[in-house]
Amino acid sequence: MAEKFIVDSPDVTYTKDYIEAEYPYQTTQVHEENGSIKVKPCSTKFTFRTERKVPKLGVMLVGWGGNNGTTVTAAVLANQLGLHWMTKTGKKVANYYGSLFQSSTVCLGVGSAGDMYIPFKDLLPTVNPNDIVFDGWDISSLDLCDAMERAQVLDWQLQEQLKPYMKKFQPRPSIYFPEFIAANQGSRADNVFHGSKKEQLDQIRKDIRDFKTKSGVNKVIVLWTANTECFCDVSRGVNDTAGNLMKTIECGGEISPSSMFAVASILEGCAYINGSPQNTFVPGVIDLAVKHKVFIAGDDFKSGQTKIKSVLVDFLVSAGLKTVSIVSYNHLGNNDGKNLSAPAQFRSKEISKSNVVDDMVQSNPILYKPNEKPDHCVVIKYVPYVGDSKRAMDEYTSEIMMGGTNTIVLHNTCEDSLLASPLILDLVVLTELCQRITFRTESDTEFQTFHSVLSILSYLCKAPLVPGGTPVVNSLFKQRMCIENILRACLALPPQNHMLLEHKMQRSFMSTRITDHSAAQPVPHKTAKLDNILNKNQIINGYTNGYEK
Repeated sequence: MAEKFIVDSPDVTYTKDYIEAEYPYQTTQVHEENGSIKVKPCSTKFTFRTERKVPKLGVMLVGWGGNNGTTVTAAVLANQLGLHWMTKTGKKVANYYGSLFQSSTVCLGVGSAGDMYIPFKDLLPTVNPNDIVFDGWDISSLDLCDAMERAQVLDWQLQEQLKPYMKKFQPRPSIYFPEFIAANQGSRADNVFHGSKKEQLDQIRKDIRDFKTKSGVNKVIVLWTANTECFCDVSRGVNDTAGNLMKTIECGGEISPSSMFAVASILEGCAYINGSPQNTFVPGVIDLAVKHKVFIAGDDFKSGQTKIKSVLVDFLVSAGLKTVSIVSYNHLGNNDGKNLSAPAQFRSKEISKSNVVDDMVQSNPILYKPNEKPDHCVVIKYVPYVGDSKRAMDEYTSEIMMGGTNTIVLHNTCEDSLLASPLILDLVVLTELCQRITFRTESDTEFQTFHSVLSILSYLCKAPLVPGGTPVVNSLFKQRMCIENILRACLALPPQNHMLLEHKMQRSFMSTRITDHSAAQPVPHKTAKLDNILNKNQIINGYTNGYEK
């Protein structure tokens, strides 16, 4: 795959198979010594190696016939076919809006015309979503055409164009353990296979191999986008180690369906991503992934209300405002909402949504005492009429200067599956890219991969899974900069620091000046007549109450 740009640096080498980069990783160590704080800048030399060849990627979705599974499959088809359709507001064209890789940009550097932005996907060679091959499992027997119609997510004219293609997709039978999901899901479970836990595990593994062989893909990534499960008890001797977990499966002990799929994927050497909030990754699953050097990631897609929360609380606390109360209410009418109407499944979601502000609160000991947190309440209600169009209402109350309070209230309408689907694409694209990146420090004798717990995906997850002993970061901007700066490191490019010192000096060190700043430049604006400015019924653009006369 041809790169969109070439880095001109002695620290970067392009070979037929790899991009290799020498990169100084700068950190700062802080420790207390004799009552004073010592701060020491440190530098570690890394060598990054990225495979240039992009493989043919297969993605198997658990819950393929659900709202997310049908929507992401339909979206990729629509983009492949270049479809467009009419709605009451006009013509719509297939796109990947909402995808970090496909629809956002990064600043590559400064050119003669100013900052140079490129698509995020062009930093390194990545999979094109149009080339992804889908397959998967579902407890419902509907083909994807009928499942798409049941989901009621996409405009009808678009569905009509997609029907001949979606009709060809038939989910494979899945496993169904009714004790892990709401009882109201039983009526959908007409496409399941039975047998012992070991037999079911073997069948999942067989399905993965069958898909890989018949589709001709080079890699398979498995992603859970099925129902939220209740939390699974973590028990010594049952699921605390890889060995005990495998024994539990052999003897038919308790294991959740999502953990079963995770085990099968790991044993087949396939990365596994959990898009729901339950504790799929019990210690035994993590141990198994580490032993097999397979990537796992999760938990729970971060798409709407929680994404806003991870931005807003970061802003409030960073601005020195003490957020003391967060109340989050939402109602939805899709099958996810129906399943979450059961208390045990709701509890999984509540935990996932509630921990998103912890690291931001802990970052400011001026505002918060040790173990002090804002009051945080999460409510989810099932309202069938609203379907996939989830309503989210949030109230943030903060203490401000001299005993005052500030309250921010938001209303957010989130088309649930249309927000989650681009995240699915980002998750698999970034996971596949990470499988082609290796690195070493000066003390390493050979290249290594990222840790099996792929925490670089945290930007896309409500409750990020991280390796043991690793700090959990929920701040959205920190998570995004983590991805961007690691990819920049693979090209020996420095991290973005936004200092712009060259524009804050009387005599810039830059050899080429973008514009002449010898005199202050006024901000361009439209000239308004004095009487327009003085007239309270008119605003500065000359329009009355915002409308042209």
